[in-house]
Amino acid sequence: MTSVAERLDESFRADPFGFLGLHETGGALVLRAFVPWADTLTAIDAASGEEIAPLDRKTADGLFEGNLGKRARFNYRLRAHAGDRIVDFEDPYKFGPVLGEIDLHLLGEGTHQRAFSKLGAHPMTVDGVDGVGFAVWAPNARAVSVVGGFNDWDGRRHPMRKHPGAGVWDLFIPSVAAGTAYKYEIQGANGAVLPLKADPLALQAEHPPATASVVAAAPAHAWRDAAWMKARAERNAREAPISIYEVQLGSWARHEDGRPLSYRELAERLVPYVANLGFTHIEVLPVSEYPFDGSWGYQPIGLFAPTSRFGTPDDFRYFVDACHQAGLALWLDWVPGHFPTDQHGLGLFDGTHLYEHADPRQGFHQDWNTLIFNYGRREVVNYLIANALSWLENFHVDGLRVDAVASMLYLDYSRKAGEWVPNKFGGRENLDAVDFLRRFNELVFAQAPGATTAAEESTAWPMVSAPTYLGGLGFGFKWNMGWMHDTLQYMSLDPIHRKYHHNKLTFGLLYAFSENFILPLSHDEVVHGKGSLLTKMPGDRWQKFANLRAYYAFMWAHPGKKLMFMGCEFGQEREWNHDGQLDWHLLDDKLHGGVHRLIRDLNQLYRSETALHRLDALPEGFAWVDATDSDQSVLSFLRFDAGHRHMALVLCNFTPQPRYGYRVGVPREGRWTERLNTDSGLYGGSDLGNAGGVEAEAMPWHGYPYSVLVTLPPLATVILTAEPS
Repeated sequence: MTSVAERLDESFRADPFGFLGLHETGGALVLRAFVPWADTLTAIDAASGEEIAPLDRKTADGLFEGNLGKRARFNYRLRAHAGDRIVDFEDPYKFGPVLGEIDLHLLGEGTHQRAFSKLGAHPMTVDGVDGVGFAVWAPNARAVSVVGGFNDWDGRRHPMRKHPGAGVWDLFIPSVAAGTAYKYEIQGANGAVLPLKADPLALQAEHPPATASVVAAAPAHAWRDAAWMKARAERNAREAPISIYEVQLGSWARHEDGRPLSYRELAERLVPYVANLGFTHIEVLPVSEYPFDGSWGYQPIGLFAPTSRFGTPDDFRYFVDACHQAGLALWLDWVPGHFPTDQHGLGLFDGTHLYEHADPRQGFHQDWNTLIFNYGRREVVNYLIANALSWLENFHVDGLRVDAVASMLYLDYSRKAGEWVPNKFGGRENLDAVDFLRRFNELVFAQAPGATTAAEESTAWPMVSAPTYLGGLGFGFKWNMGWMHDTLQYMSLDPIHRKYHHNKLTFGLLYAFSENFILPLSHDEVVHGKGSLLTKMPGDRWQKFANLRAYYAFMWAHPGKKLMFMGCEFGQEREWNHDGQLDWHLLDDKLHGGVHRLIRDLNQLYRSETALHRLDALPEGFAWVDATDSDQSVLSFLRFDAGHRHMALVLCNFTPQPRYGYRVGVPREGRWTERLNTDSGLYGGSDLGNAGGVEAEAMPWHGYPYSVLVTLPPLATVILTAEPS
């Protein structure tokens, strides 16, 4: 005959609700509870507090059992004596399931788009009792328990109920409240107890290096952005001026003692700073909870939780709301491509390769020593899509920039022959990842009106930003990595050699309209020994700044949306250091301050001049004037809006030699006004240019019926506009 202790041990593997709590046996009610801290235990009436019957201790470690006789089921509580303390408390095993049948069905088939509202830990009231409902997906586990300080991290105290059809475990624990730290103790199928696991859908986490999940309070932030949310589609449209300030929150600015700013402090300092510079968007490096500071957030474990380094989830909501109040959209870097191997994370979550592929040729990323999500598993795809929707819905985020898309699309990414598994057609494309990305984009645009997505995709994969119904991946935008590499390589050359590499500047226009491109000068270009953008520029100090200013204006005038990493806006000299802050004292220097002012003026011109943004993604918005003057390293081109009502002439001189009386063809007569000149003394230049503008002559040039004579300053970009037609 099975002993009580053996039966209890089995209950941890199978069904704790079949053993613990109130049960009818031979017509009598039997109550069992496991309370190791109690000396004695008594069942009491929940309403009156009347003692009903004592429970006998059956095992030395704390199993109690009492025969309550033949009586109708009743609402009970437990009363424990422990030393000189008397404690009345609720029994978790008298409550029903946390999850309903519809939720379990949707979770089981991998279609619960708001899994974040059901899985994880959620404060709730059940039958008038306050507590927290816990639910976690672990289909191959023999047993799962919730552990935390409230039960001395003892996995025997709160084993969970399993729903076999969905592979989900749940439990309502009375008296646990928001702010409580917890993890899951999981027994694998072989009975081995795994390292304690953080909750994959936790909405809050402990401050690293601590690794527990935290029960998040119900959102209390009162949103003030209804008007923004209604109109934000216009801000994210490909016809809109989009100028993005990319920032790593922990290293933008710090307190004197080295502490990073909080979300609320960033709302008061970062947001007005970015708005004053004229940027339209902020893009934040990943804020999903991550264990290692040096990963900058790109190796997350708590995908649903804003990192606690800077505050609470409501503090993050305050930051997002502040962005919207200032007229700024907020995009997040999102990392669905891989996750770290930390023991408390997703790897081998229930003792099996649950979230990742079992075969390391598919499931292990050699470059980053991380695990790769199994996009062929519907529950994993549902987990990732629910995560995306959680950021958009719960935090009003305006866009998700997906990191390392190329590593997801190619099965042989960074792998040698024999180190990867072909798809079912023998190809290198990850068909499951393609399906996932398409589904992700479809749901973002359908479920979060006005939000958008962007892909960091570094290959020639076609139609990344084309709609899925046309065969594309469905992203709103794609980073133009090729443009960035080519143009930075060109700018690093001594001007005397640039004429031999003129195509580095012009090649990008061969494919500029094949995608909805963003031109990125991102964090990746100022780390790992690459130096800052300023130090990439050749020449003496004045020439370095002149080159940088000319390059920035070329970028702002070039087709494509703009992205600039923090510090680049004033010519940070040192490489970015995530353990410090930007060198703000440089703004006191005339040349650094000049770059700062230039960025403000570029953003103002870009936003106000429709020719510079309205047709960014269409060939009708661009025309070369002369792409062939390589000997003088001069480029000239035109930008237009719809109907060519507005037009801008862009001239770039990438040598230190001024060009006087340089003739350029234009399509319109009349005065062309110099709107921006990177050689202006306001920016630290030599103040050579075309003050007062130039008058078009009826002299055909470069295939146009009119032409202008301009002065091209050294190492400078000049932008002129015609009177609107």
